[in-house]
Amino acid sequence: MKWLLLTLSLFVSMGALAQQDRYQFDSNEQAVRFEELTKELRCPKCQNQNIADSDAVVAKDLRERVLALVKEGKTKDEVIDYMIDRYGYFVHYDPPVTPATLVLWVLPVLIVIFGFGFIVIRQRKASVKQSWSNNDEAMLVKLIAKNKRQEQS
Repeated sequence: MKWLLLTLSLFVSMGALAQQDRYQFDSNEQAVRFEELTKELRCPKCQNQNIADSDAVVAKDLRERVLALVKEGKTKDEVIDYMIDRYGYFVHYDPPVTPATLVLWVLPVLIVIFGFGFIVIRQRKASVKQSWSNNDEAMLVKLIAKNKRQEQS
């Protein structure tokens, strides 16, 4: 009897796991556009997850809004522009190149180049050999001799 209840509860619970959001579309083109958009738009709450894969409430709302816009006949670019207007460039995985994004990409490279140049210049200056003059050599000999005399006393 226990095995029968266990098996029955297992089959009943599998139906809950298999449940997905089912959307109705007027054409196959709308379904394809919806799938592309939900995979291309990022969930504002989940840092690195698209709205197709996210279980967040905001992602569900965004999927519903994308569905409504697709059913209205909006193109992919129009839907993306709509979402960017409301959520900023963060919502799109492929943001356009702007001065701000250009700085984010170029500045780290410049810092690495300048740092490497600084290290190379510093190493070259440090590796310059110092030449001893006769006066320096004589002073060194006197100091060594003086130190030896102090140790012997």
